[in-house]
Amino acid sequence: MTARTVAIPALAPGARLAIVAPAGPPRPGQLEQVVPTLEAYGWSARVYPGCAGPPHLEHLAASDAQRLADLHAAFADPTVDALLCLRGGWGAQRLLPHVDAALLRAHPKPLIGFSDITSLHALRDGLGIPGWHGPMAASNLLGAVSAPEAERLFALMRRGAGPGLVLAPDLPEHALSQGSLARGRLIGGNLAVFTALCGTPWALDARDAILFFEEVDEAPYRVDRLLTQLAQCGVLDAAAGFLVGDFSGGAYPTAVLADHLCRRGKPVLAGWPSGHCVPNWPLPLGLDVELDVAARCLRF
Repeated sequence: MTARTVAIPALAPGARLAIVAPAGPPRPGQLEQVVPTLEAYGWSARVYPGCAGPPHLEHLAASDAQRLADLHAAFADPTVDALLCLRGGWGAQRLLPHVDAALLRAHPKPLIGFSDITSLHALRDGLGIPGWHGPMAASNLLGAVSAPEAERLFALMRRGAGPGLVLAPDLPEHALSQGSLARGRLIGGNLAVFTALCGTPWALDARDAILFFEEVDEAPYRVDRLLTQLAQCGVLDAAAGFLVGDFSGGAYPTAVLADHLCRRGKPVLAGWPSGHCVPNWPLPLGLDVELDVAARCLRF
């Protein structure tokens, strides 16, 4: 049974962030910028060894054993207040069978990341550990162009999330949005990543939940394939409503999304600016939320 996350605690100024790389490696020159960037925003940061490699199979930041050891060490370290993932890519799902769930439950720190980190969010959600779906250290927070992303994420991290939080980006009308209100636990992330968890012990429990998803570089027919699998697994019928995030890098799959979501008659709020996009609004996953389609906002 999925555990309940009531709130994400606020982080005090100077809180220590563990930088971990559960998935892919950074690009050349990125890692050296991470600590100075975070310190400039008032955080303390510790970079864990797997961030520096050596890469495994070219597309993984380090070996499975090293990436897993970093994850465990960061949760267990009493001086660490939250875990900020370095980047996405691929590889987090490889770690799931080996994660020490008891250790994570004993040290329930916020986990921050998106894209491939969706796999860890699915595990985290099952344990009732808090987490932010949001920008990551190397891929989204470096350089002057990323300053608004960093400021938005860090402001929410310092505020925390729980009853009373309202997220209301300036959303235009969207052809897919329908219905009025839906209430449930906010779950989800990258569509391809959490669909790949179907049939595993870490598959999303969408019963009476608000299902959020985003995607990047996927043709409409591939989105159709993913949503068809979710439908055949009962995920779409189980959800109370849908929060549709960004779809970038390809033709927007309006007809596909309408075919799978709108015909079910459940509330849909589409065009939400979270995912592989700028801005990338952080979302507190695992918390109970009211999705208000008319007001185009989320109330926690």
